[in-house]
Amino acid sequence: MNMDLDFSIDRLGDCLVPSPMPGSGFVSDEEAILYHNNWSEIQGLLAAGKAPPVMEVAGPRERIFFDPSRLKAGIVTCGGLCPGLNNVIRAIVLSLYHHYGVTTVYGFRYGYEGLSRRFGHGPLELTPAAVNDIHEFGGTILGSSRGPQDPADMVDTLERFQVNLLFTLGGDGTLRGAQAIHQEAARRGLNLAVIGIPKTIDNDISFIQTTFGFETAVAEAKRSTNGAHSEAVGARNGIGLVKLMGRDSGFIAAFSVLVDNQVNFCLVPEVPFNLEVFFQALKQRLERRGHAVIVVAEGAGQDLLAGTGERDASGNLKHGDIGLFLRDRIKAYFKENRVDINLKYIDPSYTIRSLPANPRDSAFCLLLAHSAVHAGLAGRTNMVVGFWNNTFTHVPISLAVSSRKKIDPHGRLWNSVVASTGQPLDLNSNPAPETKE
Repeated sequence: MNMDLDFSIDRLGDCLVPSPMPGSGFVSDEEAILYHNNWSEIQGLLAAGKAPPVMEVAGPRERIFFDPSRLKAGIVTCGGLCPGLNNVIRAIVLSLYHHYGVTTVYGFRYGYEGLSRRFGHGPLELTPAAVNDIHEFGGTILGSSRGPQDPADMVDTLERFQVNLLFTLGGDGTLRGAQAIHQEAARRGLNLAVIGIPKTIDNDISFIQTTFGFETAVAEAKRSTNGAHSEAVGARNGIGLVKLMGRDSGFIAAFSVLVDNQVNFCLVPEVPFNLEVFFQALKQRLERRGHAVIVVAEGAGQDLLAGTGERDASGNLKHGDIGLFLRDRIKAYFKENRVDINLKYIDPSYTIRSLPANPRDSAFCLLLAHSAVHAGLAGRTNMVVGFWNNTFTHVPISLAVSSRKKIDPHGRLWNSVVASTGQPLDLNSNPAPETKE
């Protein structure tokens, strides 16, 4: 247990400007929620003479830092596509305009490339009319890209456009870029607020309960697992194999199992598996029930593949294709054992991430965006809007990128997955017992 978590948020200065936000639902700067929700953990902190760490609660402040009549804002979307990007862009623009009267909002195109002069991507002017119906479409109207750009070059662009509030939509790589922009602006003595909004369907950002797009991804994954099950039961010794996104964290795969307990095996990056043990368990499943459905996260079983050692533009190690690898090895195994199988392989990855957000994700996107706007106007910076214990919060970027959130192989989530699938608790070393009927 980490007893030294510091959730303090950087501020540009005192908030002296009365907020033009109508209504009375203002949040006090003293409002906070406990990071820990387990009483034994809190007791341990108190016994050690330490105050339990708390997170600042998001929401509109009665007094703000920026004069909205003089403020210009910018938005950038980075990394892979994700359901809800357009929803967040739209909600930011409308909140800035209607809640605070900010009329100049630039959409910088193609990720951080749009903040680099050498690429020549001119920004879009985002008005309420320009974003009127974009939430109905997947993707991002701003475009996206991977990879870092020179912080000095990016801050030069923000200075040129007189932008004092920047919203960055992305995952851990995007947040690291936002942190670099903040540091360069601080070095120059600029009043630039940098606010991150957590975007990744992998749901792998630390100290954040849920990222936008994740729920839509899980809901759409169910269509694939349903299809895999129909194909599997429709043939003698039918096997449905579904590969889902999840580079280092298997949350989409795990939750897709929980929403569709027709899945019999779930393979994720956090839990190693031995091919022979897995094949034995799969063979037993076919002998007992005549069909099987397998869900595998893209980052699972990478120790079984010959990696190239190459990295993508974001610095991530390029993974081998575990889906195609399993497809071919399963076929080879049963052929060697003289068992006829009928295997159907489904990879819906890019279909899922390019979808429009579902209704619940859409509402979540709007509330995240509003929280980000309120934080930025109040002069917060170098932070990401979070969601913890069902409350919108402020999280320092340094904590959000300190490690990648992963499934605990000994935690309740994974135990629930194993209970749902009936797969052996250990697919790595022990002989495989019979799976559920």
